[in-house]
Order: sequence, then structure tokens, then C-alpha cells
Amino acid sequence: MALDLDLPTWLGRIGVFDLETTGVDVAADRIVTAHVGVLDAKGREIAARSWIADPGVPIPDGAAAVHGITTEHARAHGRSAREVVAEIASSLRSLFAQGLPVVAYNASYDFSLLTHECIRHGVPALEMPGPIIDPLVIDKAVDRYRKGKRTLEVVAQHYGVPLDGAHEASADAIAAGRVAQAIARSFPLAGSAHELHTQQIGWARTQAESLTEYFVRIGRIEPEDALDGTWPVRAPGSA
Repeated sequence: MALDLDLPTWLGRIGVFDLETTGVDVAADRIVTAHVGVLDAKGREIAARSWIADPGVPIPDGAAAVHGITTEHARAHGRSAREVVAEIASSLRSLFAQGLPVVAYNASYDFSLLTHECIRHGVPALEMPGPIIDPLVIDKAVDRYRKGKRTLEVVAQHYGVPLDGAHEASADAIAAGRVAQAIARSFPLAGSAHELHTQQIGWARTQAESLTEYFVRIGRIEPEDALDGTWPVRAPGSA
């Protein structure tokens, strides 16, 4: 890591957000657990709320193996999906109204899936949510040529951020927030959260185009199956 910078003032109090779900299709899959919190400048969580939902559909074994919530557990302990979705959206809307940036790792997944869940349950969706900070997009932009995977676990380890209980919504959300702060101490970032939000829109698009070219070159996808680089909320119909 290149530098030891002071944390920008706009990263001294941040929201954090993470979902665990029934799968990876933002249009079709459902929320199982969620966490929304607030971190201070030292990465300590000073406010938090967690949810478990009954998604209304069976939770595939593969998804349950990742986050640990089975269909039976969700039905026994989860609340109505509509209530949970409404409360998550309300919590995020409150953070944005306070002017707090919200950190989400691979934000286009979480915010796109939440949008589809809002539509599904007749809940008002977040309109142009922001500012959002996505450590995945930022890390790829500021340290483009670093080799290795860019999963939250790997990137957290790279920046010296502990991650206990990966794929548990609160652990992932908090770690993502701390990674965002660690990146800001290692690389110069924009002068404001809103400026960084705008930069990430372009970075995400460029990163998707580059990955599409690579996947086409190795025969993993066809050219017409280009990856959607829309950020932070993917276009309706995108997986």
C-alpha cells in the first residue's frame, strides 16, 4: 500500500450495508438476511440493525451453505419479507437523508436486488441512491494491476482488516466499511463522497467492459452477453 494518509473527513462517519440472499440473480433472488449500520472514523460500529426474512421461496442448499440460513430456519425465525424490505429501504433512505455515504461491497448487486425486492413487494424503492462507496470498484481502480482475487475476504486481508464470519451480513458490512477507510488511508481519493460516487459510475462501466473482453477472449461468454456495468443500480432485466 502506497501511503499513510489522513482519513478524509467525509469518511469519518459512514453507513454500511450488506445482504445475504437466495442466490446471485438480482432480479429473481430474494433477501434472507440484511445489515445496516454506522461506523465512526476508527471503524467502530456506533449504530446497527439486522434482519432475517422469510423470503417466501425455498433457500437453495448452495446459498444456505454460504450464509448458514436454511429454509426451515428462515420460516421459523424470519419476518415477513415485505416488512423487512420496507425497513431496509427506510433505514438506507434515512442514512442518505443525513448526508452519510453508504458503503457496500459490490454495491450494484445489493442495491439492484433491493430495488427488485421493493418492486416485488410494492415498497417505494430508493430513487437514485447515493452517495455510495463500493470498495470493490475503488480497489480495482486505484490498484488496477495487483494480482489475485478481489473477493471481500481477500481484499480485507490485503488491507489488514479482520473479517470474522464472512458471508454473515453484519460481518461483511462492517468489514466493507473498514476496507473503504483503509483504501482512503492508502490512496488519495476524491474530495467528497458525491465526487467519488460519480467517479465509480465510470470506473464500474470500464471494469465491466474490460472483463467482458477477457471473458469473450477465453471463450467464457459470447460477445452479445456483455456484462452489465451499470452502477450502483443495474438496469431492469439485468442479472
